Amino acid sequence: MVVLILADFYLWSSVKKQVFNYSIWLRILIISVYWLPLFLLAILLVGSVAVPFINWNDTFRTYIFGVVLVFYTAKILPITFLILADIVRVIQKMFIIGKKDNRKQLIKEKKIEGITRNKFLQYAGFISGGLVLGTMFTGMFKWAYEFKILREKISFPKLPTDFNGFKIVQISDLHLGSWTSKKPLQRAVDLINDINPDIILFTGDLVNYATNETVGYEHILSQLKAKYGVFAILGNHDYGNYVSWPSEKAKQENMNQLYSFFDKIGWKLLNNENEIIEKESGKLALIGVENWGANMRFPKYGDIDKAIKGTEVADIKILMTHDPSHWEKVIIPGNYDIDLSLAGHTHGFQFGIETKDIKWSPAQYMYKHWAGLYEDSNKSGKYIYVNRGLGSIGYPGRIGILPEITLIELQSS
Repeated sequence: MVVLILADFYLWSSVKKQVFNYSIWLRILIISVYWLPLFLLAILLVGSVAVPFINWNDTFRTYIFGVVLVFYTAKILPITFLILADIVRVIQKMFIIGKKDNRKQLIKEKKIEGITRNKFLQYAGFISGGLVLGTMFTGMFKWAYEFKILREKISFPKLPTDFNGFKIVQISDLHLGSWTSKKPLQRAVDLINDINPDIILFTGDLVNYATNETVGYEHILSQLKAKYGVFAILGNHDYGNYVSWPSEKAKQENMNQLYSFFDKIGWKLLNNENEIIEKESGKLALIGVENWGANMRFPKYGDIDKAIKGTEVADIKILMTHDPSHWEKVIIPGNYDIDLSLAGHTHGFQFGIETKDIKWSPAQYMYKHWAGLYEDSNKSGKYIYVNRGLGSIGYPGRIGILPEITLIELQSS
């Protein structure tokens, strides 16, 4: 908080002279907008002490946090340019101290070039900051709900012929507490149903903090339909670990409410267990584990050995595991007989560049497998698909990495 206040005053000191040259109403508007994020941040801090964060209205909480994050991110570039200008100015002064001729030369340069240089740095900072501001607000209000259906066809030599063309829709990371309207989610559900999938798989993080975020979404999510049903697993956010509960009993009650919600909407939750889908030519095992993350901050509740019991009879095995690091650190090193793993968690950082020739996101510096389809480096024929998420967390928007609905079609090779 202290750092943000100091940064705000530092930036304000460079623009206030210009602002006070404007008309009174424009001056008031600029001052109000400039200090709005600090005011909202104070509301967040003080308000969360008075009323627990999980009891806030989800839409209000999402917007207020989003606005604070957007404005302070946009201020980083102007502040950086100003700091750079100050450093250059200090270095110049260090080299001219005690040198009369150099002091005269600096004064002359200031008269000729100084204003232009300072203005250039100022304009560069504010133009870049403005671009960041505009882009991030567009990401909040437009790209956050620009759903993209990504299609993959994956071949398996031992896939039973009756499963050839089997359509799997994967969705992940709904984070219901970050949705500011139910209409976009209804649109996403309609897109999924239009695919007419054989099965729908949700790979965790239904909520941000607590189960009360699910209120009002039963009708929409219960509309998801597939021939063999809708299955789900838990993500790290679903356990209520990011809330200071008054007691263990309250935390357990939150989990019981989450289990009840899955029952209400007709999604079968797989907690370290499996489901066998049988056809005439063979069997497919759907395996679901609880969250297991390599990072110390994330719970390790996933028990793959327990989850696979009884799947020996299956010809093909599909694993649902929220965190892709589970595949990298446990499934592949353990040589588990799992053909395809489905994960989420990374969100693709909700920011990046994806074109035909470029695939980049800060997520790649944290996760080896962060978005899309990957094959085991040993070319063992084992795959993992990492979904980019349908919702958002933290920044309530998307830039470059759009919310994803995945359609995977199994094929016999």
